[in-house]
Amino acid sequence: MEKQKLILIGNGMAGVHCIQQILTENPDMYEITIFGSEPHVNYSRIMLSSVLQGGTSFEDIELHSRSWYEKNGIRLFTGETVTAIDKEKKQVATDQNRKVDYDKLIIATGSKPFILPLPGADQQGVLAFRTMEDCRQMIEASKSYHKAVVIGGGLLGLEAARGLLNLGMEVDVVHLSDYLMDRQLDSEASVMLQKDLEKQGMNFLLKKSSQEILGNGHVRGIRFDDGSSVEADLVVMAVGVRPNIDLAKESGIETNRGILVDDRMATTEQDIYAVGECAEHDGIIYGLVDPLYEQGKVLAKHLCNHPTHGYHGSVLSTQLKISGVDVFSAGDFKQDDSTKSVHYRNDMEGIYKKIVFRKNKAIGAVLYGDVKDGPKLRDAIIKQKVLSDRDKTQLLDTAGSGDTFLAELSPDAEICTCNHVSKGDIIHAVQNESLTTCEEVKTCTKASSSCGGCKPLVSDLLTYIHSAQFEEEAISMSLCPCTTLAEDEVVNAIQRDHLKGVQEVIKTLNWKTKTGCSVCRSAIAYHLDVTSTNGSCQKQASDTDNSEQELVQTDGEYAIIPQIYGGVLNPRQLRKLADLADTYPHARFALSSDQRIHIHGMKREEWNRARVLLDMPVLQLGTHRVGTVQTSINSYGCSCDKSRAIQLAAVLDEQTERLKIPAPTKIAVFHCVHAKAADDARDINIVKAERGWELYVGEANGASIRSINLLCVVTTVEEAGEMVMALMQYYLQSANYLEKVSPWLSRVGLYHIREVLFDEELRGYLLGNNNLGGLNKKQLIHS
Repeated sequence: MEKQKLILIGNGMAGVHCIQQILTENPDMYEITIFGSEPHVNYSRIMLSSVLQGGTSFEDIELHSRSWYEKNGIRLFTGETVTAIDKEKKQVATDQNRKVDYDKLIIATGSKPFILPLPGADQQGVLAFRTMEDCRQMIEASKSYHKAVVIGGGLLGLEAARGLLNLGMEVDVVHLSDYLMDRQLDSEASVMLQKDLEKQGMNFLLKKSSQEILGNGHVRGIRFDDGSSVEADLVVMAVGVRPNIDLAKESGIETNRGILVDDRMATTEQDIYAVGECAEHDGIIYGLVDPLYEQGKVLAKHLCNHPTHGYHGSVLSTQLKISGVDVFSAGDFKQDDSTKSVHYRNDMEGIYKKIVFRKNKAIGAVLYGDVKDGPKLRDAIIKQKVLSDRDKTQLLDTAGSGDTFLAELSPDAEICTCNHVSKGDIIHAVQNESLTTCEEVKTCTKASSSCGGCKPLVSDLLTYIHSAQFEEEAISMSLCPCTTLAEDEVVNAIQRDHLKGVQEVIKTLNWKTKTGCSVCRSAIAYHLDVTSTNGSCQKQASDTDNSEQELVQTDGEYAIIPQIYGGVLNPRQLRKLADLADTYPHARFALSSDQRIHIHGMKREEWNRARVLLDMPVLQLGTHRVGTVQTSINSYGCSCDKSRAIQLAAVLDEQTERLKIPAPTKIAVFHCVHAKAADDARDINIVKAERGWELYVGEANGASIRSINLLCVVTTVEEAGEMVMALMQYYLQSANYLEKVSPWLSRVGLYHIREVLFDEELRGYLLGNNNLGGLNKKQLIHS
């Protein structure tokens, strides 16, 4: 199949990360061309401040070398700007008189620095701080000049000021507001930051509005609207950025403040998309790395025809180190009459923490000086966790040590939100690759390679891993000791390379042992079976009506377990069972706890004949089966109608009887809330209530079913059946081998499972042909 032509306009972080995701989703689908106006390969713009401060070289902030582009067959044109888009011919033109055709086009032109339209702003010595070239000019200027003024007390301005201080310059920071970083911090945290930065040598001119840049060809100062002025040999403007949408506007693509895009990041023009700081989604333009990467992932899935619930906006969070001071903020931390907050402040240690709540949910947070609670708070805000008053106060660790916090952090908690690197990922890399430095962790896992805000946490985690207190040595992300590959990686390889047999997998993936072990052989066999049928409910090739795996064998006797959907027999089935009892009077008929009839005492030679006489399907047995669906038909404490519950149980029995799943799973249907469900609670429980059918997930462990996880409430019995089957298919596709429903639920998250099941497109894929377009488990979980 001929590859489609894909062009990316913009060689920045958002656009190239989207290309990375496309290569992950389907590396053979597109012939890719990238145009970048700067004469460099893709680099981390966020890390320019580290270069300016002298802690990092220009080469260190490169995200992709030229060899990466070549290895992936990408044509890269640096120092070349796209000047026109011909939507009719589906062609772009550049300032080098080059014309290139496209089938799909991504605009990722980012933003450009806003230069205040002040008299004198065109003089030498007036710079922005946006590109690698700006950084070089500032370093050169520091060699000849002494006094610098930075206009803008936001993150970028403070980073520029710190860098200029390191270069030996005297620095004033001018800010229009009455406190610094007013978008990321509240006033208390800002005042603490200002005091710390003043100790480092910065001087602040707050509530100042610049009126004119003084000089005669070269800047010599700034005059403010209150009549005061300040001397300067160098002026750096860091007052914000504007989306770079000129090309889109000139090409007739609809824009507002940014290029208008929908949930699939599509513009108003066919086959043209936009991501990053130039894109406007639902009235919002995002400038942080994490949301831009989320946009790229959604677009990559869409362009590769893989299911996605689309982009629906992001909860903004930032974790930064400003001149050696750690700060974190997330969500909406501004307070009003509808909110309450929990505060902690320790001036002796320079620590400030605040969480803002609306009713029983956290909506925003600010941390200063100690940001180790950041991942936990971000998780609570994004997932909108319902919190008790006690939970609210315990969200802040005001006394525990860093090691205690890191020990309590779950393995799947994200340390690097930009690149979605978890605590478990870092532990796995450190243990298996013998990593000892943060730089090695960054190279191996990508943690802290984008914005760098998580670097303190990565450093703390690395120290903890190598400490005597670390007791997680047994954590292993690999499938088994025979391989270093995680289970997701093995499944991905099976799908990608179309591997067919257990030994082929072991050989192809370079197992440490030639034959594997019982754990990996069983897991590989299971995944091969599921992959070959795409998780289908259809009869597996290994299943035959006469398979002795369908028998229970004890002391030379055999048993038959007729499949009785919903646990209810019809008259024909009753007559068949009676005829069988007359034919084989020595057989024993017993009612079991699973609401089925077990026929024991059959001789081997009698079995086939008994099956013919019975003329009923036989219950499938095995490790990877859904158990018989239980009902509350034997509840005699109420007069509620049981018929709809029995009907649902029968349908689920029939739809799941040949479904192969990671671990044994039990389902129960209760006809009303009066049914005594505590002793019969299963992995998945459906309860008929006044408001509809309530679907609960997880093990009750002796507690009431209604005290465990409520997944959803639906109106009709048909919707209940649909949700259960979609849930089972998602469990099949995303759970690990032998991972039961309850731990799977804890790992993946109830909130995420709801997102998947409530999305009509994803639910449609799950309920359709049970084929998710070749997605592997990790891709599906992050879709």
